[in-house]
Amino acid sequence: MSENGADGHPVDEHPKEKQRGPVVLRRDRRDELTTTDQRLLDSRGHSDWVHTDPWRVLRIQAEFVEGFGALAEVPSAVTVFGSARTGRDHPEYETGRELGRALAEAGFACITGGGPGAMEAVNRGCSEAGGFSVGLGIELPFEQGLNPWVDLGVNFRYFFVRKTMFIKYSQAFICLPGGFGTLDELFEALTLVQTKKVTKFPVVLFGREYWQGLYDWVKSSVLDGGKVGEKDVELLYLTDDVDDAVRIVREAHQAWADAH
Repeated sequence: MSENGADGHPVDEHPKEKQRGPVVLRRDRRDELTTTDQRLLDSRGHSDWVHTDPWRVLRIQAEFVEGFGALAEVPSAVTVFGSARTGRDHPEYETGRELGRALAEAGFACITGGGPGAMEAVNRGCSEAGGFSVGLGIELPFEQGLNPWVDLGVNFRYFFVRKTMFIKYSQAFICLPGGFGTLDELFEALTLVQTKKVTKFPVVLFGREYWQGLYDWVKSSVLDGGKVGEKDVELLYLTDDVDDAVRIVREAHQAWADAH
């Protein structure tokens, strides 16, 4: 004799169900008064559906498609991160401008987050030198927008889609002095390279005075504590020289090209 469940039906009895495409609804979950087609075609209903998770999946998919389509023909590129708070009268702004110019002259497109500050400086230097200046913006609670020196811009809703574009279309990362956003991108890139999720490419910390403390902490605490290996620390390059940064990028890209 079969054991009865909490609803009084035998536990081995196939429960009544309703199919919503690939989704199966059973028990009380199947009590829907309308069908998916009916809700789609009914213009009188609420607009809450545009904020549901299934709709978000389509929006995420659309962002990937738009990003891949827009960036597929971008030439060899370097992503440069840096603070949006760097003023135009700050020495770091001029450094970013010089870096963007040097990368363009070396044949690389420059990709930034498309915002103001250090990002604008790099895009500006690249554009002024006749290079391909790319900005990948992000929707934020406060107004920002793409800086005027972006030649090709894509705005994203989702950080993780934008991060994929930075990684997929770059041959190297260069980090100018920056805040949490720069740190986030820095350590994500290191993690992906360390775990071989992406082809090894250099991660350059530009500005010894700014980055030296972080680099020393990684060596003295993280490495000495056995949390990473010596080769992991070697993934980071520190420099104060624009030509040196471009050399590192160029040599790494040449090594990649020779291997392929």
